[in-house]
Amino acid sequence: MSHTAHIRSHRKPRRSASTIAMRAGVASGVLGTLAVATAAGSANAAEPVTQTLELPVLTGDLAAQVAQSAQATQQAAANYQLQAERDAAATAAAKEAKKDLADAKAEAKKKAEAARKAAAERATRAAERTTLTSTSGSSSSDSTSSSTATGSAAAVIAFVKAQIGDAYVSGGTGPNSWDCSGLMQTAFKQVGVDLPRVSQDQSTFGTQVSLDNLLPGDILYWGSAGSAYHVAVYVGDGMFVGAQNPSTGVAEKPMSYDPPTGAVRVL
Repeated sequence: MSHTAHIRSHRKPRRSASTIAMRAGVASGVLGTLAVATAAGSANAAEPVTQTLELPVLTGDLAAQVAQSAQATQQAAANYQLQAERDAAATAAAKEAKKDLADAKAEAKKKAEAARKAAAERATRAAERTTLTSTSGSSSSDSTSSSTATGSAAAVIAFVKAQIGDAYVSGGTGPNSWDCSGLMQTAFKQVGVDLPRVSQDQSTFGTQVSLDNLLPGDILYWGSAGSAYHVAVYVGDGMFVGAQNPSTGVAEKPMSYDPPTGAVRVL
């Protein structure tokens, strides 16, 4: 027997073995694998137990996708703001166009109303002139102003009576507005008499006649000869026709309305 046989061995008994393995797989999409294998160290050598844990890992592709998503969100916001601005501008333009259309309609209505009134006034004046002309052609013996006028005098009187109702406008020579000398010049031009343009010259044109010996067609004047400030034509029966003033326009008045200063005969 050995002298060391009674001493217990200091070698530790065989213990169980533990194996830990970790695998990483990027190509297969598995970000991390942790495997733990434990094998019982029994005498019968039992099969090891393995457990796998997958851990998420942020890859470069995912970071790029996040960045693209953020950029797309910013672009969508910018597009939304631009569309909102365009919609606001379109709304403002539509309101302005609607206002302009309303103003144009109101202006057109106003002009149409003015044209209607002017047409009505012209029609009324035309009817009055027709009545005056008819009366002039069929007057009785007590109305010598037209019945006794013949030839050129009758034509002058018919013309000035046709203008009754026209407006008085300083410097007017027709066809719808006159001053006193403009009416006389145009009336006598109908029968080939070329009168001067202004009343001062018309008051000395032709032969001076007494107011007691007037004949239809004579020119009446107010003021002195050569410096007259108004003229008209005598139409007979103590009446005259002239472009009086802005208030009356062209009118037929009795001699007593405004007695003239003198007269000239050019026919």
